[in-house]
Amino acid sequence: MKMEPIADAGTVGDFIARYLADIGVTTIFGVISIHNMPILDAVARQDRIRFVPARGEAGAMNMADAYARVTGHLGVCMTSTGTAAGNAAGAQAEALTAGSPVLHITTQVDREFADRDRAAIHDVPRQPEMLRGVSKAVYRMWDAGGAIGTLTAAVSSAMSAPSGPVSLEIPVDVQRSPAHPATRVHAPEVQKPRAPDSVIEEIAERVKAAKRPMIWLGGGARGAGKEATELMRRGFGVVTSTNGRAVVSEEESGSLGAFNMTPEAAALYDSCDLMIVAGSRLRGNETRNNKLPLPRPLIQIDAEASQGGRNYPVEVFAHGDAADTLARLLELLPEKLDTDPELPFDIARTRAQSEGRMRDILGPYSVVADVLAEKVSSGGHAWVRDVTISNSTFGNRYVRISDPKLGVHALGGGIGQGVSMGIGAALASDGPKAITILGDGGTMLGLAEMITAVDEHAPLVYVLMNDQAYGVIQNIQDAQYDSRRHYSQVAVPDFEAFCASIAMPHRKVTDVEDFGTALEAALAARGPQVIEVDMCAIGPFAEAFSGPPAGAAGNKE
Repeated sequence: MKMEPIADAGTVGDFIARYLADIGVTTIFGVISIHNMPILDAVARQDRIRFVPARGEAGAMNMADAYARVTGHLGVCMTSTGTAAGNAAGAQAEALTAGSPVLHITTQVDREFADRDRAAIHDVPRQPEMLRGVSKAVYRMWDAGGAIGTLTAAVSSAMSAPSGPVSLEIPVDVQRSPAHPATRVHAPEVQKPRAPDSVIEEIAERVKAAKRPMIWLGGGARGAGKEATELMRRGFGVVTSTNGRAVVSEEESGSLGAFNMTPEAAALYDSCDLMIVAGSRLRGNETRNNKLPLPRPLIQIDAEASQGGRNYPVEVFAHGDAADTLARLLELLPEKLDTDPELPFDIARTRAQSEGRMRDILGPYSVVADVLAEKVSSGGHAWVRDVTISNSTFGNRYVRISDPKLGVHALGGGIGQGVSMGIGAALASDGPKAITILGDGGTMLGLAEMITAVDEHAPLVYVLMNDQAYGVIQNIQDAQYDSRRHYSQVAVPDFEAFCASIAMPHRKVTDVEDFGTALEAALAARGPQVIEVDMCAIGPFAEAFSGPPAGAAGNKE
């Protein structure tokens, strides 16, 4: 059947709004500006996409990032040019770290002024260079004729393995210009690298010879749950990074979960004779700065070729998509590997010991951890975490999630992103409320976006752990700087009064035994809710948490 061109193409702004809706985009996060009005006016007139007006560009990018992680689809962030694009940079660095498929539509001044330091306002002559530092790729839409190609290239790049945030500059005069009468839009196919047969054959031979094989699953293996679970069924043990949690169910006895660098885990690795690392960079904060001994031979599968052997030397590297590579590996393996039948028992024991060690340091906060663990896993909630002591101790590992897409946390270690990421996760589905854990220091950086949560009736619960300090910094100062606590005490507002001023329901917990009741009520209520846990009233952890492994750079938590 012959396809006729679209009759009334309108402006390029109209075409962009229509293109995004046609490929399945339902939500855009951003901040309106004089330089993106042609697009956002078209979005409003067409009424096919929900626009979420964030209070700042950093918040909008964090929302789009979390939305992409939970849906598994394209997240879209809209900013203006210059300073506005720069405001989003830190949040976009987080999306780049996580490999989130995000399209950052930023704008550009009129073409006659672009790159020349001559525009009336909002001009950054080297904006593309700034964007390249936090983007997988950067594109510019030069004219109406190239609109469909530039959009397709940007979307394809963001979604294709290895996925990541892509920036698209669109000059404002291009947005206003008449659109080319293009034929109908077709969503681009996601491109994935395919490992050669020869490397999969070599991996198969090594696996057949192993007695105690392990597979380490990272965020790049989130789409390989079926294949990784089958490998476990055939005799593999499983361990994950924090970004690869629940690729294999965390309820499986053969899964160590993200208890990946405890002393007990190190002893387990020492007893194993092969490890496949799928879709993980083996980052230093999960491998004791790459000094944690891992089983040999070490085999790596990654969609990003440059990651091969980057943090650990490997015997075999397969440049390919995790799901495809593992599926083809399974075809070469017997239905049951000749592996040690005691391996699942040893993993279950190792996990129990690691969990016990972790709970010992929590003191009274073991109650909070247990309540959250039960609610998150049984209720199918998205579990969103800012960088805070509570997350670093129990949130990243102990609170189990039921699906890999439901785990969202600040991988890059920057505080203050949880408030916004909670909104993006909450608006990603019609399912149970997102539960988001925050620290008071990080909350101060994202506080304005709580108003966005109220405006959008976001279904989420913020659990705000308030110790009125950068707690981990104080612990590091105590441990390494003779308790000289410079600059780590934080003045915070009366959160109850703040919440009242924006019509945000607030509950304060001064006794951990009341936390379960507070969480039940917050989950049952409509819209966003805040539970403030008064850590000054409750008291300290049983053991001070003082940050990353020795020698690693600390972050405010």
